[in-house]
Amino acid sequence: MKPANALPVAAAWDVSRVREDFPLLGRPMRGRPLVYLDNANSTQKPRSVIDTESRFYAEQYANIHRGVYLLSQEATVAYDRARARVARFLNARSDREIVFVRGTTEAINLVASSWGGANLGPGDEVLISAMEHHSGIVPWQMACEAKGASLRVIPVDDGGELILEEAERLFTPRTKILSVIHVSNALGTVNPVKELVAMARARGVSVLLDGAQTISHRAVDVQDLDCDFYVFSGHKLFGPTGIGVLWGREELLDAMPPYQGGGNMIELVTFEKTTYAPLPFKFEAGTTNIAGTLGLAKAIDYVAGLGYDAIAAHEQKLVDRLLAGLSTVPEVRLIGRPKERVGVFSMTIDGVHPHDAGTILDLEGIAVRAGHHCVQPLMARFGVPATIRASLALYNTAEECDALVAGLRKCVEVFRG
Repeated sequence: MKPANALPVAAAWDVSRVREDFPLLGRPMRGRPLVYLDNANSTQKPRSVIDTESRFYAEQYANIHRGVYLLSQEATVAYDRARARVARFLNARSDREIVFVRGTTEAINLVASSWGGANLGPGDEVLISAMEHHSGIVPWQMACEAKGASLRVIPVDDGGELILEEAERLFTPRTKILSVIHVSNALGTVNPVKELVAMARARGVSVLLDGAQTISHRAVDVQDLDCDFYVFSGHKLFGPTGIGVLWGREELLDAMPPYQGGGNMIELVTFEKTTYAPLPFKFEAGTTNIAGTLGLAKAIDYVAGLGYDAIAAHEQKLVDRLLAGLSTVPEVRLIGRPKERVGVFSMTIDGVHPHDAGTILDLEGIAVRAGHHCVQPLMARFGVPATIRASLALYNTAEECDALVAGLRKCVEVFRG
């Protein structure tokens, strides 16, 4: 049944067919159809990804890069092919530029610790933005504290966009690296990263881009972006948890010291000295998430099969529909109205705490995030302790947008009564 005041349903791609690929979307929630709108937090997994991981453990499992027996060799080949798939996906120049990590957080920590440890010194500056996720703030704070450097922050305007004039002013001769989120996990803002990279390039400043929120919505070409590091997490790309990617320019990665020590990242160990393995193994100490890596490659295949242009067209219809629907609930305040965005919306409701709203929506079968979304400085910038965040993905529908609007209206009614 359509919610009251629902808008007409626009023509869309075959979203019902897409949804069939995601088993969990068919699960009822509290006796209602599940409306999953927490995709900026983590995306659901298609059956092909689930089956790939399950099959590996059931039929193919062995450790990699260690055994001479056939099973280990087969697992090694599959793992190496997954790395090559990620390299093609990002248009990396070489497989050696792809480092597997646990996720975006570990990738940024790796760069902040290894690159930062080797390149930052007293008085140097790290430039980030006011909309960074905590994983784009805290690792750089730690690196600055360790090296006597300082953190500078590009401000955000009332519309939820970076102020480029201020960014230009904040670059100084002491700026060593710009680390900025590509797409905001709280506001959905698509940042003008190519302009920011050009500013940095003109000054000889290195650039890290956080693509955690980009990778499920838009194609990424690291050579076209001209950055030095690009990072993302598998679980936000319809892939497994516990796997992510650090792409880095080969010459930079080659010059950086190891992040962790142990097996797999060495060539020769003696009690007097250790020599390290070549890229990318220098940064992959211990047994990595082999099954997760294969699942990530399969997730990339899945998204590539649908096509980013088709995904973007479908999601834009949902964005337009949800914006129109939200405008019919005057008590809802949307935080930020960027000119270019993906389907991530943070909002408050007059007189309703976000956690209460999240609970009411949950009773309707609607899954959203309520909290500070790991962007407490950004929440402070907009004068709110927390928001309700709804985030869209390729399997969401126009009817689900309408259900959210109806759920928000119910939140108003509950607290008004």
